[in-house]
Amino acid sequence: MLNLLCAVYKSSKKVDTYLYVPGRDDFSRVPEPLMKMFGAPRFIMIMPIKKDRTLGQVDIQTLRDELTKNGFYLQLPPPEENLLKQHLAAQVPKD
Repeated sequence: MLNLLCAVYKSSKKVDTYLYVPGRDDFSRVPEPLMKMFGAPRFIMIMPIKKDRTLGQVDIQTLRDELTKNGFYLQLPPPEENLLKQHLAAQVPKD
């Protein structure tokens, strides 16, 4: 399995949203509606995608597969926790 390089960009419009592309400034395979939603990409870094590397919110194999198949990978933020809902659910007496 070859080691790939990818460029990582942060969205200027969406909080905690990142776009991974196979080369710096290579948005050729990213759909135009996605680029409009993403806003002006802010370059973060170039990084190798190694089999033994771990990333916080991205599975390396998924990243490799998406870059190969689609030419990009969009990382969205995790869903927000509804702490009030969790608190209220904990208050309900269990029979």
